Amino acid sequence: MSEQPAFKNIGPARETEIYSLGFTGDSLSAPVAVDLLEQKAKQALSPEAYDYVAGAAGGEDTSRANREAFYRWRIVPRMLRDVTHRDLSVELFGARFPMPILLGPVGVQGIIHAEGEVASARAAASLGLPFVLSTASSRSIENVADLAGKAGTAPRWFQLYWTKNPEITASMLQRAERAGYAALVVTLDTTILGWRERDLQRRYLPFLLGQGLANFFSDPAFRALLPQPPEQNPAAAIQLWGSLFSNPALTWNDLPFLRQHTSLPILLKGIQHPADAARALDAGVDGIIVSNHGGRQVDGGIASLDALPGVVSEVRGRVPVLFDSGIRRGADVFKALALGARAVLIGRLYTYGLAISGEQGVRDVLLNLLADFDLTMALSGYASCSALDSSALAPAP
Repeated sequence: MSEQPAFKNIGPARETEIYSLGFTGDSLSAPVAVDLLEQKAKQALSPEAYDYVAGAAGGEDTSRANREAFYRWRIVPRMLRDVTHRDLSVELFGARFPMPILLGPVGVQGIIHAEGEVASARAAASLGLPFVLSTASSRSIENVADLAGKAGTAPRWFQLYWTKNPEITASMLQRAERAGYAALVVTLDTTILGWRERDLQRRYLPFLLGQGLANFFSDPAFRALLPQPPEQNPAAAIQLWGSLFSNPALTWNDLPFLRQHTSLPILLKGIQHPADAARALDAGVDGIIVSNHGGRQVDGGIASLDALPGVVSEVRGRVPVLFDSGIRRGADVFKALALGARAVLIGRLYTYGLAISGEQGVRDVLLNLLADFDLTMALSGYASCSALDSSALAPAP
């Protein structure tokens, strides 16, 4: 088992220091308040890039539902419990991390900041937190591994968008494993891109401009299908990508293909129905991520937090259940863990910090979230994540 360094920036000695030593506020590159954080990120981004990041499917009902689901639960603090020494670490696939928080896969980070995924991966590694690289990244699998690898000891995971071409899929898996990525996250809910009104109104899809395609343009199986390299004929490469990306024919029967081409732990991302969780277990996957893609795919869909308890009940601890969609504050992390998640992934939250100040912006957003979660745990009477269960919550009246 690999041990991650203890998180040194928060803890029992920090409750007053976060004010007196300027841990938050003007000393940080990103605002503390989430609303101000998003506002400042909007100012830093082009209108097209901001809407691509902040937008969701259709009328954005699912995105709103993700946030409203957290409001339906209230934390019930417990008193006179010694929380002087808190261990908020979590173990996943043989590695221990200082907090139950991962940086989820967000594509096309090059439209957010020039350093893109490299900056985000470095910020995560410096805090001992895992970073999940999207297939649709602005930097290649190998480039992120090379440039972010020295920033810390936290592992990187790779997220797969499963294309129509099996040779490209196999190549991506093998590249990720060779580059030292420690787990595979397979996104199930995006075999077709959702109806996103903001992007449609602006006629903006970054992939059609060649952005977010670094892993394809650098892939030998993809390049072998082209009459000319992408560097010489980017239009043809973009057209090829467009013909291969959507893969609505995928079924549960295709999952063994992944195991044939990687030895990494496999997590399925996008599970929301208990019956699908059962199918995932039958398929022998190593983990499940309850997610609705931040509301970006199905308008009017179930909130991820509402889906979480049913999936956890079905899984019964046989594999780790992770959670994403809607996490903004420490209380959100607390509630997701109390409802059965082993850890959570964040997306838009850290990309707002990336937009404002690159690597330092991501790091400062993470520091705020980690400190908020740590204090929420302490004030609620919990010294470890494993002590949390549904008794820590009550339904809102």
